[in-house]
Amino acid sequence: MGDQKESLHKITTTLALKNEEITNFICCLKQSLENLEGNSSRVQEDLETEFSSLHSVLDDMKDSMVTRIKQERASRTYELQSQLSACSKALESSEELLEVANQTLCSSEADDFTQAAKDIKDSVTMAPAFRLSLKAKATDTMSHMMVDFTQEREMLQAIKFLPVPATPEILVSECQVCDNTVTVQWALPEPDSKIDHYDLEHRHTNHEGPPRAREDYPWMVVEGIRETEYTLTGLRFDTRYMTFRVKACNKAVAGEFSELVTLETHAFLFKLDAGSAHQNLKVEDLSVEWDSCGGKVVQDIRKDKNRTNQSPMHSPARTAMNSPKRVPSARVGRDRFTAESYTVLGDTFIDAGQQYWEVRFDKESKAFAVGLALRNLGRFDQLGKSNASWCIHLNNWLQQSLTAKHNNKARTLDCPIPDRIGVYCNYEEGALSFYNARTKTLMHTFRTKFTQPVIPAFSVWNGSFSVQTGLQVPSAVQSGQRKNSGTSSSNASLT
Repeated sequence: MGDQKESLHKITTTLALKNEEITNFICCLKQSLENLEGNSSRVQEDLETEFSSLHSVLDDMKDSMVTRIKQERASRTYELQSQLSACSKALESSEELLEVANQTLCSSEADDFTQAAKDIKDSVTMAPAFRLSLKAKATDTMSHMMVDFTQEREMLQAIKFLPVPATPEILVSECQVCDNTVTVQWALPEPDSKIDHYDLEHRHTNHEGPPRAREDYPWMVVEGIRETEYTLTGLRFDTRYMTFRVKACNKAVAGEFSELVTLETHAFLFKLDAGSAHQNLKVEDLSVEWDSCGGKVVQDIRKDKNRTNQSPMHSPARTAMNSPKRVPSARVGRDRFTAESYTVLGDTFIDAGQQYWEVRFDKESKAFAVGLALRNLGRFDQLGKSNASWCIHLNNWLQQSLTAKHNNKARTLDCPIPDRIGVYCNYEEGALSFYNARTKTLMHTFRTKFTQPVIPAFSVWNGSFSVQTGLQVPSAVQSGQRKNSGTSSSNASLT
């Protein structure tokens, strides 16, 4: 009995689910019928509008051509009527002169005849009839204004509904990803002269496979592309991949999207570890500003006897804002930089590959440094003053200078001071290079052997800076590294 009830319960549950599916499907069918009615009315109205527009064009052409015929007829009528009037007057004058001549011939008086004959001769010589052209100034034919609509009639008879454009295919082998730009190419299965434009959609993703039901990044749309290629520039690669799809559109309808194509967009992405920052450094996302009151605020908090909810070590001035996807920093609480080490670290270690990032700094800062550091960089260590860090250092305190520093050795750099520096790290080759980020001109290269992971490091005093991450290694930097691999300066050259 119990088994039968359980079996019946399963059957009824299955039937109920099936009924729910059928009910939902019925709703979909009803909605489709409503949509079909509305869409049919819309396309019929569009068709009538198009034909009305075509009729209007034909009517305008007809009116214009009829007007030209009337103008031609009026012009020729004027010419022929003018010529007819002149001929009629000349004939009337000639008939009068002929009558006078006949009367003179009948005269019997010799003296009168001689004078009259002379007058008639002079009149005949000057008669209009002898100055007339007896060729019509205008022809009566109008065949030159006939039309032949054979070709146009065939074109009109060839009018059909616009077909839905075919689905394009993205040519993965022709797509390129470099210098934070992505070039996407696609092609149609066969040429289509009716295509008006293409719409390209793209979005960032951390998943290489098919798109998931819920993605963190929305689709971005580029409309009205006239060619079968498009380049996205100035990108920030804050994910591992970018997904693309494209569709073709004619004047009336868009086709289906192409199959999704995912391209890898490798770039070095990190944030600043506020938990490692000196108390006088105000860290906001990827920007840092010197705050001379930072340390005093913490001291005031410590003196606040009424504070019972949290210790000063977890106050807002000291709380670390770590990215959930980053390697957690060992520097928290009391282990932040202190004394004159006005330093802050990145939150992601480098232990392989080639990485690149840029930093924009205030050239009016009293001091600024950018470079790399090992894990064991001391909380009192200043960048470049121990064997655990390498940096380029700007000094504006006494006189402006730019130096490369490592292990308390410095080398003055004879180059203009840029407002943005590019940092390149090749972990396997032990190369750390600094570039003018605008011109990609090499400023200095350290050659070493990294024995443990390194981390981006920055220092500023009485100034500010901001970091740009998610950048690929520029092609100019890669090319320059190959050319300068045997000639770059090294640690040993620092004095």
